[in-house]
Amino acid sequence: MKVFVAKDAGYCFGVRDAVNLAYKTADKYGNVYMLGDIVHNENVVKDLKNAGTKVVQSLKEIPKKTPVLFRAHGTETQVWKNAKEKNMNIIDATCPLVREIHDEVSKLEKERRRIIIIGDHGHDEVIGIASQVADPIIIENPEEAKSLRKMKKAGIVSQSTQTIENVQNIINILMTKVFDLRFVNTICFPTKRNQNQIKELADLCDVMLIIGSFTSANSKRLAQLSRVRNSNSHQITCAKDIHSDWFLNAESVGISAGASTPDNLIEEVVEYVTHFGQEKEKEMVYG
Repeated sequence: MKVFVAKDAGYCFGVRDAVNLAYKTADKYGNVYMLGDIVHNENVVKDLKNAGTKVVQSLKEIPKKTPVLFRAHGTETQVWKNAKEKNMNIIDATCPLVREIHDEVSKLEKERRRIIIIGDHGHDEVIGIASQVADPIIIENPEEAKSLRKMKKAGIVSQSTQTIENVQNIINILMTKVFDLRFVNTICFPTKRNQNQIKELADLCDVMLIIGSFTSANSKRLAQLSRVRNSNSHQITCAKDIHSDWFLNAESVGISAGASTPDNLIEEVVEYVTHFGQEKEKEMVYG
């Protein structure tokens, strides 16, 4: 059975840098506090906890002079302000591409546009983007876009891990709602690249495995994209989730992973699948 692994599966550079920074900070100071989990992956969170990171819900829970790490997803402006007023030791792990979205949405507001954010309600990244401007509108799907009232002037950005298809569908609707519309495409390059590789692999392979936590928005979106093209697509968190009946009469397997999935989980799945059947084919990197 041939095994194809998406070349860019797993950690994007923003997540990898944030996780590495958390380990380095914990090693330097003995521990480091974070407001919520650094990424949406239970295995990563567990390993970091063992290394000395501590997850809290508010700045009040953090002892004085102890470092606080602001995560890759971005942090609300009020939290930044409060931390600076307390003179806290801030370790900034915000993804540079998320920071760009903050800059872009602020520019759109200065043009006196009503801000619309295409993204998941309640997601950490979306909350951070929304905090940059006054009274933004958050739209998650085309149905919500259809319910929007008409307006004269709007500026639109999206959560970095949105699918191109969802954003396009929403924009098509908003074009009928907004007279003066300016859209900045803030889907990040790693997301676009991973989505393209998933689409091609799903057409090429008999079975698709997408590795990622079910709390991870981008992992779930990758799985959805794969299922549209290949009904034998399965989202898993690790090798233990794999079922043998998925591979009946299969000659090829495609493997990818969400941006918060560490390398070791991908390697375990690849090793498991490669040794699954009696006939073994060398792993091939795709993309």
